[in-house]
Amino acid sequence: MRVEERRVLASRRRFLGGLVSAATLTAPARLIAGRREERVLSFFHTHTSERLSVTYCAEGGYLADGLARLEHFLRDHRTGDEHGIDPHLFDLLYSLRQATGTKSPFHVISGYRSPVTNAKLRRASQGVARGSLHLQGKAIDIRLADVSSAVLRDAALELGRGGVGYYHKSDFVHVDTGRVRRW
Repeated sequence: MRVEERRVLASRRRFLGGLVSAATLTAPARLIAGRREERVLSFFHTHTSERLSVTYCAEGGYLADGLARLEHFLRDHRTGDEHGIDPHLFDLLYSLRQATGTKSPFHVISGYRSPVTNAKLRRASQGVARGSLHLQGKAIDIRLADVSSAVLRDAALELGRGGVGYYHKSDFVHVDTGRVRRW
């Protein structure tokens, strides 16, 4: 890596780190959920063309109706199966929205995956894990219309709150609430 490239990368990391610190986005998820602000997320599903804008947290707690709407929206679009989604995943997305300054809804490539769908995808691709966190409702594959996937990836890495996978050719980022790792 050339010196100029390293300087740009370091500058980008400092900038994103400053945004994260300024917005106190590195606070643990329990503190984020404990704040009194209203938290709204917006989505566009790339496979179903459905749209959703929902308040999932307000008055210091998660909203059952909002979480249920998100669970339905992030269902396995191939089978229709629904599964509980880890609310901390929504906190992570909210933090990413703040860190990137996006005005666009998250474009969802994959939310929950049933065991049947995960097995089918594993047979068709090398990049699908047998024990994928999508099976547990703890992962989502996303992109943004107004932020490059590389910048979205960098913001997710700066947050340091779970796994981050970058799929350059397919133009999406995987984020999850598992252990911190990258690929």
